[in-house]
Amino acid sequence: METGLKTFQTSSKANILQNNVLSIQVSLSGLSFCILNLDANTITFYKSFAFEKKGNPNDLLDKLIHQFNTEPSLKQSFKSVKVIHENELSALVPKSLFNEEYLADYLKFNSKILRSDFITHDGISANESVNVYVPYVNINNYIYDIFGEFVFKHFSTIVLETLLNLEKNATDTKMYAHISNTHFEIVVIKKGQLLLYNTFDYNTKEDFIYYILFTAEQLELNPEEFPLILLGNITKDDKFYDIAYKYVRNVSVLETKSTYNFESDIDETCSSNFVLTNSF
Repeated sequence: METGLKTFQTSSKANILQNNVLSIQVSLSGLSFCILNLDANTITFYKSFAFEKKGNPNDLLDKLIHQFNTEPSLKQSFKSVKVIHENELSALVPKSLFNEEYLADYLKFNSKILRSDFITHDGISANESVNVYVPYVNINNYIYDIFGEFVFKHFSTIVLETLLNLEKNATDTKMYAHISNTHFEIVVIKKGQLLLYNTFDYNTKEDFIYYILFTAEQLELNPEEFPLILLGNITKDDKFYDIAYKYVRNVSVLETKSTYNFESDIDETCSSNFVLTNSF
């Protein structure tokens, strides 16, 4: 759901600031910030941290406010601002079956929602579907108070759009696992078409491989044959990579060449933040 972009003054200093765009990823488990300078096509700021324990939307807002009050790089005007909402409160609907009057009905069977929840949706052009979800309204209200109009999306919209575009000319079946701190998403794409998308909470590496193998079994995918591609918060030195490689023959970590440059002091984990680096 796009709401447009805020208009800024046109002083020389403002012109410099207008060339910076901000993307924020918010979840009950952590926060991430990324600033891209459009003139230099360079990511100039990145900050990401996980909370000690999963909180609630009020805790999330308090932590976000603290960052805007204390982080100098966030104390500026931006040409545009995007907020990425990361939660499990989403459902995919084929565009041909979508009716905006029934948003709650799409969610109530696989998500715990309240009657008072605000529900919205993103279009996913890569496969003619609609992503129905619950954003964090208190976060949106706070960002609007600071910047005025901005853009917001669900994080799974970005994951799916990016992977489907990568696979649009593929002739095989691949399983992707996008790994975050407390949950991961499985995306299965067959010959460029989305076969499955689901999200799973996990605590251990055994939880992780169980869901991988269970999904493969349900889709009749042979672990000796299908490619499993890992992305997000993972490297080849990770315990989750090790256990995946133990049970699935063809395992790799997604290597994508960023279209952006990175300033030398940017944390190397920025390049592995699949959602933020594909959100601009």
